[in-house]
Amino acid sequence: MDNYPFVSVIIPVFNDQERLKLCLDALCQQTYERTRHEIIVVDNGSEDYGKVQHIVEGFEQATVVQELFPSSYAARNKGILLAKGDIIAFTDSDCIPDIHWLEKGVKHLTSQSDCGMVVGRIEVFFRDPQKPTLVELYQSLTAFPQEQHLKEFNGGATANLITFREVIYRVGNFNSSLKSFGDFEWGRRVFMAGYKQVYADDVIVKHPARSSWQELQKRTIRASGGVYDYFLGKQTSWLGKNKMFMRLLLNDLVPPVHFTISTFRNQQLKTFYEKLNISLILLVVRYISALEKIRLRFGGASIRA
Repeated sequence: MDNYPFVSVIIPVFNDQERLKLCLDALCQQTYERTRHEIIVVDNGSEDYGKVQHIVEGFEQATVVQELFPSSYAARNKGILLAKGDIIAFTDSDCIPDIHWLEKGVKHLTSQSDCGMVVGRIEVFFRDPQKPTLVELYQSLTAFPQEQHLKEFNGGATANLITFREVIYRVGNFNSSLKSFGDFEWGRRVFMAGYKQVYADDVIVKHPARSSWQELQKRTIRASGGVYDYFLGKQTSWLGKNKMFMRLLLNDLVPPVHFTISTFRNQQLKTFYEKLNISLILLVVRYISALEKIRLRFGGASIRA
């Protein structure tokens, strides 16, 4: 195989212009052969599309298009449609890929037979490393366990995922009806098609920790809706849907005893105050997730938050 197969990097963006610029800066510093990759930014209905266009125009390798159906997965599908590469790499507008991200990701993907996808490490970083908020500390313990998710769900976050175009042709595009969890649903299809799935710890992107309670709440509501839509959408009967709903609800309401014990044993957390509050944050997050599922069961619609 060509040492530098052509790669298309796809980035959905929604009202996140400033962090998009940081992402594009990092992508333009890749060690991968510059002429062998392109960057496709897909705006998903930002309030100021002109500003997105202006930012993207400053990067020679990047192009920008719009997808107005409100779903990051619809945006990624639009990028796939326009991509020229035999390899498709996904990241998000708020991510900062490591300088070796493409080079190492492509190497892992192409060096193993029947490899369907590579899922890389996502490092969470703080706004102020000297003064992380409690929410940031919570995120550092819980956000993006890519290796664990690949083992449990056969999927990984599209913030750091690389695959072959031919794999997408075989298993299909992302499910654009999902607001969240669509990356895991797609990964499951890759697994069921018989492809190998690889976790690569040296394929790294950095992601800012959510720093405020409001940001965490929005993320929790969106993720809960995605899980609900995915698992109940697979059920065809009223009884099956209600059984699955009760299973998901129970999972949210079971006290997080194991997490609390591991939190209090965590040497990176300095004080009893931090450990207690981080444990309480997870408890509240679980209840928010449960309430969102109840809202959806009584006829609500999932939101992108």
